[in-house]
Amino acid sequence: MEKFWLHRYAILLSVCTLFLVVAGASVTSKEAGLSVPDWPLSYGQVMPEMTGGVFFEHGHRMVATAVGFMTIVLAVWLARVETRRWMKILGFAALGGVIFQGLLGGLTVKLLLPPAVSVSHACLAQLFFSTTVVIAVFTSKNWLSGPEIVEDHGWPSLRSLAIVTPVMVLAQIALGAAFRHRAIGVLPHVLFSMVVTLAVLLIATFVMHQFPEHRALSTAAKALLGVTFLQVMLGVAAYYTRLQAAQQPLAMVLTTVAHVATGGLTMASSVILSIQILRNVRAHGALHAHQAVTS
Repeated sequence: MEKFWLHRYAILLSVCTLFLVVAGASVTSKEAGLSVPDWPLSYGQVMPEMTGGVFFEHGHRMVATAVGFMTIVLAVWLARVETRRWMKILGFAALGGVIFQGLLGGLTVKLLLPPAVSVSHACLAQLFFSTTVVIAVFTSKNWLSGPEIVEDHGWPSLRSLAIVTPVMVLAQIALGAAFRHRAIGVLPHVLFSMVVTLAVLLIATFVMHQFPEHRALSTAAKALLGVTFLQVMLGVAAYYTRLQAAQQPLAMVLTTVAHVATGGLTMASSVILSIQILRNVRAHGALHAHQAVTS
């Protein structure tokens, strides 16, 4: 029963972490949409007409504090009840990640949003969110019931795509963060999005074609495909509203925040699918070889 509640708590933490990502994106987007000549400003250097930015920043800090406390509870809980040593390590790794994230957030404010620190802060936030999601997966009943081994019979191998795809999604997130913080133009982000979308289409299509009856694999593949499609649509909307930011500042903020949040869901979905592939899929011929040796 305690592990049942541990799983529910991990889900709650992942939801709160996604809300934290939304809050952080709201701060950045709100300041980006303000018509001030010296944007970005420090969160402490706010003009009277920028009270909306102050509101978002205070909300962001409150959510960050709550998530930090919840992560401490999760790490202690995992250390106390988990029999899997690697899960205990993962819990403390998540705690270390949220502490480092807080330090990066402080540097972002103190150093007036330098692009390198701000982009690192954005990427680590998405990585931390993915970590909370995988902890929720690892504590679920379906995961604890064991793998359902199948054999890969396509090319390129699913295990190779499983390693490459999340890295590509993270790189795309970094390019998007760099664009939002005005470190680069939008073209690298747009061009690489096509490459990432193709990689997602490949891995998801291969999984659904080869293993349509495998519940864990097909569900993860469908989720990644759906979230990626939504992310592409939001990306187009975010860019269009950014071009119209002077006339529609609220639309720009809302679409950008939604795009960032869905980026986090895309990252987490790609990680989950990759984990399921590495757990359940064996290379072509490996399963038969193993069965021959053990028989």
